[in-house]
Order: sequence, then C-alpha cells, then structure tokens
Amino acid sequence: MNYRDTLAWLFGRQTFGIKPGLENTQRLLAACGQPQEKLRFLHVAGTNGKGSTCVMMDSILRAAGHRTALYTSPHLVDFRERIRVDGKMIPKSSVAEGLGLLRDASDGWEQLPTFFELATVLAAWWFAKEATEFVVWETGMGGRMDATNAVTPEVSVITPIGMDHQMWLGKTLKEIAGEKAGIIKAGVPAVSAPQGADAADVLVARAAAAPTMITFVERPWTDGSIGLAGSHQRWNAALACEALRAAGIVVKKTTEQEGLRNLVWPARFQRVEPDLVIDGAHNPEAVAALVATWREVFGGTKARLIFGALRDKDAALILRLLGSVADEVVLVPAPGPRGAPTAELRLLAEAAGFRTVTEAEVPAALISARSRNGPVLVAGSLFLAGEVLALLEGAAKPLSSAQ
Repeated sequence: MNYRDTLAWLFGRQTFGIKPGLENTQRLLAACGQPQEKLRFLHVAGTNGKGSTCVMMDSILRAAGHRTALYTSPHLVDFRERIRVDGKMIPKSSVAEGLGLLRDASDGWEQLPTFFELATVLAAWWFAKEATEFVVWETGMGGRMDATNAVTPEVSVITPIGMDHQMWLGKTLKEIAGEKAGIIKAGVPAVSAPQGADAADVLVARAAAAPTMITFVERPWTDGSIGLAGSHQRWNAALACEALRAAGIVVKKTTEQEGLRNLVWPARFQRVEPDLVIDGAHNPEAVAALVATWREVFGGTKARLIFGALRDKDAALILRLLGSVADEVVLVPAPGPRGAPTAELRLLAEAAGFRTVTEAEVPAALISARSRNGPVLVAGSLFLAGEVLALLEGAAKPLSSAQ
C-alpha cells in the first residue's frame, strides 16, 4: 500500500477504541523482531506536562549531540508528528513500510490491534531501524496497561497527576495515580514532579513494591530561559533534567540551557501571532496553568475565547476557570465524534458568567476573532488546537485520533 492507503487503514483501527492491555503490543513487537530490545527508553507518564517534559528531554539530548527519538501523542496536524528522530518526522515511505508489515503480521488475529498499539510499535520499529541512542517515550493515557509499557526503560518519569480520563483510569486520584505508577519497574530509577498527598503515597508505595528508588523534584529550574511560556514549565524543566541524571546521562549545564532555550512545542501557550494564543489545555489542572500563564503574559487584559471540548471533559469547571481571563466566548465543535455539542456548552458557558456567548464553526470563529482588536485565546482541546493550526497553515483538516 502507499502512504495514503496505509494511513487510511490505520485510522480505520480507531473503531476498535481504547483497549488497555499489553498482549497485542507484545505480539506486534515480536512480529517485527523485538525492536525495543535495541533501544534505551526514557518513559514518561502523568496527566499534565507529559509532552512538554518529553520535548525538553529530547531537546537537551540533541543539544548534547545524541541521536534521539521522540514518541508523543496526539498529533496536531500530521500523524507523523508523533514519531520523530532528531526532530524530523518519520518519512511517509517508512510509515507505509512499517504499517504494511504490522498489517500483514496481525491479519486474522481474533483480537485486532488498535490505532495506538499500531502507532506505538511502528515507532519502536522505526527508531530501531534508525539506530537511535535514546528514545523519549510518552504514554498514551494511563501507564500500567498502556501500549508503551511493553518496554523496560532507563528511567520512569511521572509528571503531575490530576483528574482526567476517569472513564478508563478510575474515579479517584489514588486510582488514577495507580495506573500512572504502573510504569515504575524493579531496579529502574523513578523521578516524579511534586504531587498531591494521595498521588505521592501511591507512587512511593509502588516504588517500594517494585522495588526501586523514587525521587521527587523539589524546586523549579531557574538557570536560564525556556522556549515555552509559563512558570509551570520550569517545574517540567526540572523534572526533565532530573530524569536525565537518574538515567545516568551526563549533560553539561550549558547544554541543558541550550536545549531548554531552543525547544519548540506547538499548542502549549503558542503565540502564533502577538494577539493569538493556542493552547491545548483540556482538564482543570492544565487550564489552571494556562490561566496563570495568561496573567503572566497579558496581565489583566481579557481574552476573546474560542472554546471547544470533548464530551468526557469537565467543561463546566474548565469554562469557569477560563472565565477569569476571558469575558466573551465563541463555542465551536471540537473535531471528531467525541466532540461536545455547542448547544450543551452554551448552557455551561452561560452558567460560568461570560458576558457574551456565541456559537460558530471553527473557520468562521477564527476569522471573526482575528478581525477585531485584543488578544484571542483558543483552548479546550488539543484536537481543536490542531484544527486551528491546520487552518492557519493552509493545511488539510487533520484526521482525529484515538489518543
């Protein structure tokens, strides 16, 4: 198959949904020669800051001259964003070759592999082919039963844990922390961001049971500038640097500074124009960080908010938080079948106290917002952030993804 046909087949696997468990991933890895055994992984789980922490480690390692691989999700515009070597996306020809191999290997399976299982093994296959030194490896959603957990890493990294994906990970912070803690393995050092008491207790208990040592970051990184806005990114930077040390990777301070200063990570308080900010924050903790960053950058100036969300998010609380930095909101449908209808969001936005609440399709909302004076904020969903970035770039509307 060519790239387009292969990608269509992959996205067709979304109908299999989210299926926790490692059996399919292990079978696929075996089918393509156990590529994970040739790689050194830095495994990252958590609720917020996973992607930022991953890209920080990748940028520092590249600044140090290492050949690095980066696996993240979801993508914003192009599926190949998920799988990178030395900052460059996997070639289309390699996507077609690797997925063709995996399709043949799984043909006839009673339990067919999901989108995320296939994407994860595709990444490991290509990283091994490219002889990368280190793989920065982000979990998709949980940890314990996440497809990425079929590897043994050099270090297990836990970013801040909060309430998200309760349908799959549990209804309490302790239950969710238990799933995230599942990446902690015997003899593999673990490093965590500061956590609330419930989550910290779970992580400490899991490390003791493994057994292994766990270190909690105690202070933010303050040794220079960071290419991402917001005070919370200094905590992510501290976690990234501590994780590299725990993995036994020696990096000079000047190299840390270079890597953190020069990194780029779209849709994380991304100022695509001076008065247009795109942020993929989609749960209360991430939105609280977004609100704090908005105030750091814009002071008391109110935003004109373009907002869309998925059905399984706490849109009521998110809108109340965003209402502290925005006085008018344009509600738009988030891409994909999981998007919350704007009619439902309207009731929540009105209850949150916005002065003006309107509804529009994404292109019209963006044109209207950019035609007026004052800052504009796009928030509520990484899928929405991807659609807006695609519109601004003149690209095709991105395909939605399972993760």
